This record gives sequence, structure tokens and C-alpha cells, in this order.
Amino acid sequence: MTNNNSSLLGRIWAVLKQPTAKYSLGTLLFGGFFIGIIFWGGFNTAMEMTNTEEFCISCHEMRTNVFEEYKETIHYTNRTGVRATCPDCHVPKEWNHKVVRKIQASNELLHKALGTISTREKFEAKRLQLAQNVWKAMKKTDSRECRNCHDYDSMDFVEQGRRAIKQHSEGLDSDKTCIDCHKGIAHELPDMREIDSTSVVGGN
Repeated sequence: MTNNNSSLLGRIWAVLKQPTAKYSLGTLLFGGFFIGIIFWGGFNTAMEMTNTEEFCISCHEMRTNVFEEYKETIHYTNRTGVRATCPDCHVPKEWNHKVVRKIQASNELLHKALGTISTREKFEAKRLQLAQNVWKAMKKTDSRECRNCHDYDSMDFVEQGRRAIKQHSEGLDSDKTCIDCHKGIAHELPDMREIDSTSVVGGN
């Protein structure tokens, strides 16, 4: 019995040392599958770790500028206790769109390293451009992230004020998207006089 076990172990060891083409393919497929699982899990874990408010405000540019403004808005504190965090508004929930956004964020890492908005003065000088980039992206996606929480089909117009009913009805009829009317709801508006001489600083 001992000899049989030794012989069996010997054959297994021989196969492992010099696998046939059949075993080589199986080993390759199994190894590839196993490595794929590890890579996929690691990739998704990294994506989720960078998809939190804590990560967003870990750099002082965000923490001392837009985050402080956001804390003064209804998206941060309200009677229902429902909070929209940075990724809720700025990162798509759908996986393919999320990956694209994460790739685009590599440009933000470059500017972090370059110190493009490392001071309040630099940030304010770039505020209009930064805001326009976000508005353009939201317009292009039909305010997709807004609609995760605010959807026309789910709105009870009866519960809205007279002005809101009018504006939302007109917006619906003219194919407007949320960001067309709701700029500056979570962050201070930039000085718009550069693009519109009739605007006032911090206009609505």
C-alpha cells in the first residue's frame, strides 16, 4: 500500500515537473482564470476606494475649497438626512461610464502634481474654467448623475411650488437638462462677467 502511494505521488510529481500539452493548457487556463479573478477584484477594490468622499477631500485643493462650500448646501445637510456626496454627483454609477471617468481623472492627478490649483488664489483663477468643464460634461450626459436622485418621471409636481412647476414644465418641454438651470447648487458660482458682461459675481 505504501509503495502504491509512493508510486502515485511520483507520477503526479512527474506530471507537474514535465506536464503534457493537455495539462499545460489546463494549467494555463486555470492560472489565467485565477490571476484574472485577483486582477478584477483588485481593480474593483481600487476603484471603490477612490470613489468615496474621504478620498475626494484627501487633497487640500478639494477639502479647503469646494468641500467647504458644499457643506453649506442642502445636499450636505437637510431635514431628511439624505446626503449626496462628491462621487454621487461627479462619478457615474454605471461601470463603463465610471471607468471612463476614472481614466479622465488621471489628468487631475497630473495637475495635482503640477500644483495648478494648489492655493486659493490659483483655484479662484481657474474656477470658471473648472466649472465650465463640469457643466459641459453634465450637459453632454443629460445630467445623468443628477437623475440618479432627481427624475422627471418621479416628480410630484403638485407638491412643488408654483415657480418650480413652471420651470420644470418648461424645461421638460424644451429638452433642458438639470444643469441648464441648477448651476451653483453645491458650489459657489464663478465670476461670470468674463463670459457674460451682464452677470454679477455669484449670480444665480
